[in-house]
Amino acid sequence: MTHPSSSFRFFRLVLAAGLLLVVPSALLAQVDPIPGGQLTAADYQRAEAFLSGNLETRLFRAQVSPVFHEGDRFWYRVRVPGGFEFVAVDPERGVREPAFDHSRLSAALSRAANGSFEAWQLPLTSLHRFNPGVEVEVEVEGTRFRCDLGGYECDEVGEPVRPPAGVTSPDGRYTAFRRDHDLWVFDSEEGEEIRLTTDGEERYGYASDSQGWRRTEMPILLWSPDSRRIATYRLDERGVEEMHLLRTAEPRPEHVAWPYALPGDSVVPMLERVVIHLEDRRVVPLETPPDHQRTSSCCGLARGQDWADVEWSRDGSRLAFVSVSRDYRTATLRVADPETGAVRTVLEESHPIFFESHVASGGVPNWRVLDGRREVLWFSQRDGWGHLFLYDLDSGALKNRITGGDWNVLDVTRVDPEAGTLHFTAVGREAGEDPYHRHLYRVGLDGSGLTRLTSESGDHEITLTPSGAFFVARVSTVEVPPVTTLRRTRDGGAVRLLEDADVSELELLGWRPPESFRAKGRDGVTDVYGLLIRPSHFDPEKRYPVVNAIYPGPQTGSVGTRGYAVSRRGQAHALAELGFIVVLVDALGSPLRSKAFHTAYYGDMGDNGLPDQIAAMRELASRHPWIDLDRAGIYGHSGGGFATAAALLRHPDFFHVGVSGAGNHDNRGYTYYWGEKYQGLLTVDEDGVDSYENQANHLLAENLRGRLLLSYGTMDTNVHPNTTLLLIDALVDANKDFDLLVLPNRGHGYANEPYAVRRTWDYFVEHLMGKAPPREYRIGG
Repeated sequence: MTHPSSSFRFFRLVLAAGLLLVVPSALLAQVDPIPGGQLTAADYQRAEAFLSGNLETRLFRAQVSPVFHEGDRFWYRVRVPGGFEFVAVDPERGVREPAFDHSRLSAALSRAANGSFEAWQLPLTSLHRFNPGVEVEVEVEGTRFRCDLGGYECDEVGEPVRPPAGVTSPDGRYTAFRRDHDLWVFDSEEGEEIRLTTDGEERYGYASDSQGWRRTEMPILLWSPDSRRIATYRLDERGVEEMHLLRTAEPRPEHVAWPYALPGDSVVPMLERVVIHLEDRRVVPLETPPDHQRTSSCCGLARGQDWADVEWSRDGSRLAFVSVSRDYRTATLRVADPETGAVRTVLEESHPIFFESHVASGGVPNWRVLDGRREVLWFSQRDGWGHLFLYDLDSGALKNRITGGDWNVLDVTRVDPEAGTLHFTAVGREAGEDPYHRHLYRVGLDGSGLTRLTSESGDHEITLTPSGAFFVARVSTVEVPPVTTLRRTRDGGAVRLLEDADVSELELLGWRPPESFRAKGRDGVTDVYGLLIRPSHFDPEKRYPVVNAIYPGPQTGSVGTRGYAVSRRGQAHALAELGFIVVLVDALGSPLRSKAFHTAYYGDMGDNGLPDQIAAMRELASRHPWIDLDRAGIYGHSGGGFATAAALLRHPDFFHVGVSGAGNHDNRGYTYYWGEKYQGLLTVDEDGVDSYENQANHLLAENLRGRLLLSYGTMDTNVHPNTTLLLIDALVDANKDFDLLVLPNRGHGYANEPYAVRRTWDYFVEHLMGKAPPREYRIGG
């Protein structure tokens, strides 16, 4: 990461004698001395050791990400002391072994590549054409080598064919990519590019990933299983109003503009669905009205490389898709004939607030069309919890409920139509456990035989093998390190241990995991769950300032995984190490609980779950006398930046110091994709008051009493800086002191940039702890 030069100083904005003065904070420090001593560079250096990137190098054998290469056989790469080990697993034989002799392969690659490689530091992140004990192809600095795993000799096979960035077909032959608003494919066998469409134009192109808040050059589409057809769309953005930014450059700034729909806009992007046939390059429009740029689960149109809410039949003869209304309340399942474009509606469901087909952010929509059975697997929260139902494909009639109760289905991991069963993960079903812990289950499509396959308590990260006969289970809790096991899906029985995490180096550093807690929310009845982080040098006889690391959602929460992790929101461990108590709470308005919990402040996003955050912090302080609520801070980025500013403006008696980054401070100026789901469609009443005024931070500027640091990146194309500038303008008009950090040419994701992290530390040390930070400490320097 680059560091801002010394010319980009940290400034405080002050109103004096009717003039806006920009005063370096160093000058203010000369006239406003800070009582209570000073933190040293050594204190910051210790906190730096607790940054997630540094902690991850001390956690071994903790993460297993299987890569399947032949049936159920897989390999994975795992961190070990000194580097990484490649491991091969054969589930049928119950064998786990090194993928190769790391010392011999490093020597062979060193000879072939004229380099010098260590056994545990091979310059590899992936394996190609892996045949255990026989051969493997690897890529080193852009050159492909084929290595004999018997004699350990490596031969150069030239540079690999590099198609344009795109989406690869199931057979591996084609890569679909975009160029000049049209869709193309690269044929790796013939080495040629094939243009599939010819009429794409500016803002009316094929497979365009232009979602306002997110833009990439990757196409959005779904290949048919036989690699002969592509389901995609033509995106009509003509007439959609633009956002504008200026990129800092010499001698003049550079103007950037792009279409970006806002809540209430009359012209918004629309999808015109098509199927493209490779053999004759035929483009078949589907006979259905244009769809809104929506999916039935949050967030965005793609999951990995695949277009979400779209499904091909196994033989490619049928295409199913879900259309979602602009207000997110209605989801409609349709099936199409890819040859003729004919479309038939199967079923439709509406929810009075918003419909979702998955309760977690980034989840693959939980519906499937079962062609052989002429049935549909459907997900619904109609009774307040997320469950599965079976419908008739032909009539659209409900056949039966599959799951039910006060808990949520999470991921449908596998459906076996022939056996009439499915596997899924769920949260909240097991009494006495953290309601966010994931478990794996099997159930019949008729709702019979529900069986839990993960017997241990804890959070389970699950990967099923391609045949569905086995699964890899990584089980842990916030406090207990992970154990990863290969298991049978038949009964959940263990086949063999794969990895048992080694945390000894973390313990030597003095790092300790967060402490889980449960407290009551704003109503004194509803349970909310969270984490508490202490410094490693914690002294129960002292009193500590407390800082809330917030992300309000609504698509996720502050806590993140309920499993073991060294990385927590906002580099919370590092901040705590400076001498703070840091808390993270999943308040009302966050997902994975009941629908009522998730939608608690629908239509009033300014709530941000802050009353629950305050209630939980007060309860923690009543339990722990070392928590000092007279020194309460809060910080966050993006939605967390919005919530942080709201905390100081709506609850100034409780929160005293806040660091707010890249906040969507008025959702009238943020993407319509977001606000129209969680705030609702923008309406104006007879008095001219619109339905979004209740959430706008700048309308509350006069309430600021604490210390507030605002920041934004000048090239943030996700949350446009305009909403922060509106707040700044209102604070100036209200004659309020505040602090501002502007990061030139940064986009939305600067929160973990060393400079931004250090300024956050400085701000809490100075204004919440009451001490002086070391001057211009350089993280990573």
